[in-house]
Parts: sequence; C-alpha cells; structure tokens
Amino acid sequence: MKQFLVNLSMQRRYWVALILIGIVLEGGALYYQYALDEWPCVLCIHIRIWVAAFVLLALCAIFFTRSTTVMRIAHGLNTGIMIGFLERSWRVLAVERGWIFGDCDMNLGMPAWFALDKWIPSLFEIQTACGYTPIIIFGITMAETLIVISAFMLIVSVLVFIASWLE
Repeated sequence: MKQFLVNLSMQRRYWVALILIGIVLEGGALYYQYALDEWPCVLCIHIRIWVAAFVLLALCAIFFTRSTTVMRIAHGLNTGIMIGFLERSWRVLAVERGWIFGDCDMNLGMPAWFALDKWIPSLFEIQTACGYTPIIIFGITMAETLIVISAFMLIVSVLVFIASWLE
C-alpha cells in the first residue's frame, strides 16, 4: 500500500481522477440546479468553489509530475482545499439537521476583486437560503453525500501528501 501511494503521488492519473471527480460533482450540482430546479444556497456555492479549486489545481499539477518539489506543494495545497471542502460539507449537513444555525444569507462573502458570482453567475450565483438539500437516492440527501465524498477525498489527499515525502 505504501509503495502504491508513493507511486500515485507522482503520477498524472491521480490528478486526472481529481479532475474527473470535480467535473462529476459540478455537473451533478448543475443538473440539480437547472434540470430539477433545486437552487443553490451560499454554502452550496462555497462547496462549488472548493471543487473548482481542486480541479484547477489538478489541471496545473498535471503538467509538473516530474518535479518532486512541485508535486509536494501541490499535494499540500490539495490537502488544504480538501479540508475546506469537508468543512463546508459539514456545515451544510449541520444546518440541514439543525445542529447549528449559520449565517446563511444571499452574500457570497468574496472580495470585490474575486466576484465569482458576477463573473460566472450560472455556476456561482446564490439563489436560495440554506437549510435544505435535495434527496439524491434512497432517502440520502445531498448534504449527507457531500460529507462522505469530502471526508473520503481528504483521507486520500492526506495519504498521498504523506506518501509524496516518503520517496
């Protein structure tokens, strides 16, 4: 297992897998938004931003797999992104379940120079208040699905990051 992770940490297939996972997640979100009329809240948009971040990082990292230093930096950044992804996923679930009462307004909270909701409104515009996520399958909500996916991706990211230093 250790050798598999060490090899994976320096290969393009890891980054390609992240790109594909990110495209599936963003595509699923857009399907729910535009085909099923399930509008995104501010926390959902934050999750979309974290997903877009790891896709963009993977798109950059895919070209530098020969550089151990760049790969270590990329894996460290990816781990940080996955922490943010998990935190936002947990917050969506916590709001949905009533564990916390968050500040869930119609403001994305980004600085004016990073106005994603203005640049790409079809993907990053807030359209509803928090508190509910749609059912995906068998009574499992989108929030529950996201917490499992983000936790798994964080675990893999940490393992691959550690493996990148064992070479």
